[in-house]
Amino acid sequence: MKCPFCNHDNTRVIDSRPADENNSIRRRRVCDECNKRFTTYEKIETIPIIIIKKDNNREAYDRSKIEAGILMACHKRPVSADNINALVDEVETELFNQEEKEIPSRVIGELVMNKLKDLDAVAYVRFASVYREFKDINTFMDELKKVLDK
Repeated sequence: MKCPFCNHDNTRVIDSRPADENNSIRRRRVCDECNKRFTTYEKIETIPIIIIKKDNNREAYDRSKIEAGILMACHKRPVSADNINALVDEVETELFNQEEKEIPSRVIGELVMNKLKDLDAVAYVRFASVYREFKDINTFMDELKKVLDK
């Protein structure tokens, strides 16, 4: 690892510890030339995922879009930020475990809905109403009946 201060090639790791809930490793390093210290993070490299939208356009996967949708569905609901982050992590893990380079957006929507159903019924119905584009009150009521029956 090159020193960011003097560009010297010889640096040593003086401390390592897990970071980001064990998803990365934080390393403290020291430069053998200038003796300055700096921090690096080591993370598993993931396959870049392309999302196939409903109109067949393709765009890069963006975690923040899933977070935003879930946050809107959970607005003013008793769902903690930790629960929302855990839900997004679960969805993301399932997506990466599929080891596909291209994933249809409907797969993500269904994953989110299935997870929201277990977390908060109102948030689930809110998300489903936007995701499934309910056209009228009857389709909305049909979805509510499914939730109430379970």
